[in-house]
Amino acid sequence: MPWIDWIGYLAACLTTLSFVPQALHTFRTRDVRGISLGMYSAFTLGVALWLAYGVALRAWPIVVANAVTLCLAAAILAMKLRYGRSR
Repeated sequence: MPWIDWIGYLAACLTTLSFVPQALHTFRTRDVRGISLGMYSAFTLGVALWLAYGVALRAWPIVVANAVTLCLAAAILAMKLRYGRSR
């Protein structure tokens, strides 16, 4: 594997793993009050577009990182839509 791919995989791991604590906290507590619906909607769409870009380029570090992040972001967005309504 070329060294440039290793840089991509390392960057992908760091950025994706940095997202995991927030996702776990949200899953456990279902507290979505501090999450902006607009920001998370834009973020999730952006991650989906990065995934499509990575697939088009066959850039596997981009594909893997964004596939995992998209799953987490979509789950948090779904929780925001479900639990974020005023009671």
